[in-house]
Amino acid sequence: MSGAGAPRLHVRGADQLRVGVVAALWHETVMTGLLDGALRALAECGVTGPTVVRVPGSLELPVVVARLAGTGYDAVVALGVVIRGGTPHFDYVCQAATDGLTRVSTATGVPVGFGVLTCDDEQQALDRAGLEGSREDKGRDAALAALATAVALRDLRHGAPSPGVA
Repeated sequence: MSGAGAPRLHVRGADQLRVGVVAALWHETVMTGLLDGALRALAECGVTGPTVVRVPGSLELPVVVARLAGTGYDAVVALGVVIRGGTPHFDYVCQAATDGLTRVSTATGVPVGFGVLTCDDEQQALDRAGLEGSREDKGRDAALAALATAVALRDLRHGAPSPGVA
């Protein structure tokens, strides 16, 4: 299973962070699970009132994430799903979304939680969507990763190693 070896993050000190979540609309059932998982994780860590923006698909994630990252957000969570079809379109969309989100994070210094599922079929996406019966909750994982990184960066700015992640 792809989740084997994943860290169990317990984020402390995230309650003052300003967080955005950008979620694609394609594959509504999967996206509902991803978004719900991310919002649950944010709430559990004390983040209130995250900004949620919906975009058509995963290819549109980087431009909106960039806008949020450039306007004072401490972390942004990007959620999407791309399911392999019979054409190279899958490869192009996955590569563009991944490269775009990575560029946003490194150019702005704002952590981007990568919650873009790249699956061979719909069942793989459902297994990772955090729905009842899913094996994994990648929306939750992406949100926790973004928060943990934001807390670590904040603590580094203050000259201390991050005690905010266990």
